[in-house]
Amino acid sequence: LMRPLRGCRGRGVVVGTVTLCLAAGWALQTPGGVSLVVPQPSINATVAQNILLSVEYFCRGVATIEWKHVSSWGTTRIVEWKSGSYVNISTVYKDRVNTFENGSIQLLNVGMRDAGYYFITVTEEYGTNTYGTIIVNVYEIIYEDLHFVAVLFAFLAAVSAILICFMWLCNKSLHLFQKTTTHKLTASTTEEIELETIEC
Repeated sequence: LMRPLRGCRGRGVVVGTVTLCLAAGWALQTPGGVSLVVPQPSINATVAQNILLSVEYFCRGVATIEWKHVSSWGTTRIVEWKSGSYVNISTVYKDRVNTFENGSIQLLNVGMRDAGYYFITVTEEYGTNTYGTIIVNVYEIIYEDLHFVAVLFAFLAAVSAILICFMWLCNKSLHLFQKTTTHKLTASTTEEIELETIEC
């Protein structure tokens, strides 16, 4: 006759059974498994700027990382490397790419052609893959517009200075004219008074 398990012994058997099942599942699971985090999926940059395509991958084995650039001009492989082993940078990106152990890359001196989608593939040695995408927008600084604004500002400043000088001269001339007119009026009034006195 079997009695149901009660109390601590019963709980211990359940916990032991669950632990055994988890351990068996872990042992039977394929040794692979890779995950990828892309903290900034969209980047805005200006021409000639350096940008960091930041990612972080996690895997149990050795991983191979590959970056590709897809734009209206086509698809280009940027770089491929195996952690702790080789780094194979495309000739188009020679001296323009820095790689990092966490899977990130840095692009130096970006141009308008660098705008587009950047795809990263992380392949673990047991065949497990994971993918990530970063969109890069590159904007051009239009120096002609800035030059035009600077010239216009200088022109307006010069015109303002000339107008201020002109107003100052007008004010001085008016002041001198008023003094002369007052002096003449005073002189003519004195002459009239003298004439009246003589006539009397």
